[in-house]
Amino acid sequence: MASGAGKWSAEQIDDYEALISTTDVELLKRAWRNEKASPEILPFEEALLKRAKEQIQLMEETVDDFAESGHDPLIASLYQMDLDRAQFLLRSYLRVRLQKIEKFMFHIWKMDTYRNRLSIEEEKFTERCIRDIGKHLEETVLSKLPDNYQSVLKQSIISEEDDMVPEPQLDTFVVAKCERATKPLYLDGSRQSASFDSRDDHFQMVPGDLCILRYRPFQEELMSGNISLV
Repeated sequence: MASGAGKWSAEQIDDYEALISTTDVELLKRAWRNEKASPEILPFEEALLKRAKEQIQLMEETVDDFAESGHDPLIASLYQMDLDRAQFLLRSYLRVRLQKIEKFMFHIWKMDTYRNRLSIEEEKFTERCIRDIGKHLEETVLSKLPDNYQSVLKQSIISEEDDMVPEPQLDTFVVAKCERATKPLYLDGSRQSASFDSRDDHFQMVPGDLCILRYRPFQEELMSGNISLV
């Protein structure tokens, strides 16, 4: 079908449909689900978010062209819905991460493993939150307490650990879907690299499996992309 003045051709429509069906939006959706369901903050998907932002910008330009061309308003509105969905996923992904940072900021900041998972902007946000909250608590509460109880991190100076710092509960249960076959794992978190032995508490997921399980034993499988959370 040839395009007329102010109309989109079938080829242009096909190109746009190919654009919105590419894997980046689906990968962003998976990253968002994983981040929401995971008890800990996951590595920041920098490359994926960069591509998603570029794709969203192109989708915005495409929707604007649709509106200006006088194309069928119904079709234009459907494409706008796809754009809104992608924008929601992006914003919600970032919002969930900020919520985790606010909740576990002190634990994240003292653990290199978690700090390395933050984006540059998230790292600055975490540092600023810790500084502001520490200053607020010092001025309003801690300065009025005895010297032994003026720590933001510990109940008292005799505490050996930072017992006032909330940590992610890695033994919480999650719902996981298998994307690729997992390595053999024991439910206590140990890994069997070759074949199973006589123990009966081993576990392995194959593509399509949907299971409710403890997060900790399958932490590595999530990081490697073998499973996703729902």
